[in-house]
Parts: sequence; structure tokens; C-alpha cells
Amino acid sequence: MAPTALSDEDIRTQLRSSPEWLHHADRISRSFVFSDFAEAFGFMSEIAIVAERLNHHPKWSNVWNRVDVELTTHDVAGLSELDFQLAQRMDAAAAKR
Repeated sequence: MAPTALSDEDIRTQLRSSPEWLHHADRISRSFVFSDFAEAFGFMSEIAIVAERLNHHPKWSNVWNRVDVELTTHDVAGLSELDFQLAQRMDAAAAKR
């Protein structure tokens, strides 16, 4: 099933469950900070598997202990449920570290 764009109200509702994510016009973003490079890279490796299973891939970068993430759904030119599913999985993975 193809993703569908979320309404502004749906986005606000989703953001209440993911308060550390920042909302921009067509994307959400967050920075994760870990104890060192190995932790940051381990997080990225774990999420890479999740993203592949969801067929929804983040725009991200890593410098030492920090991972900066942007999520958007290009197919809908905005945000979809997939973005928030991946954001929640990232939050859970980071909380374990």
C-alpha cells in the first residue's frame, strides 16, 4: 500500500508522542548524542535494518558521537505514518544505549 500524506492535525498528534522531534514544513528532524562513535555507529546499524524492512530510509549524518536525522516521505512530498514509525523505532533504539 502506498503511503499517504498526514494532515496537519495528524502530524500534531504524532508529535505529542515524539516530543524530541522538530517539525519543519515537509519533514521532522532530531539529533541523537551517544557516548562515543561506536555507540552512534551501532545505533545507525540497528536502524539501517529497521529502515530496510520498512522500505523507508532516513537522511542522516554522523560525526563522532552524534547522529543527525531528517525524515520525510518523498512519495507524498511531506510526512506519512512511515516517518513516525521510524522515528519511534529510533527513539526506542537510542533509549536502550
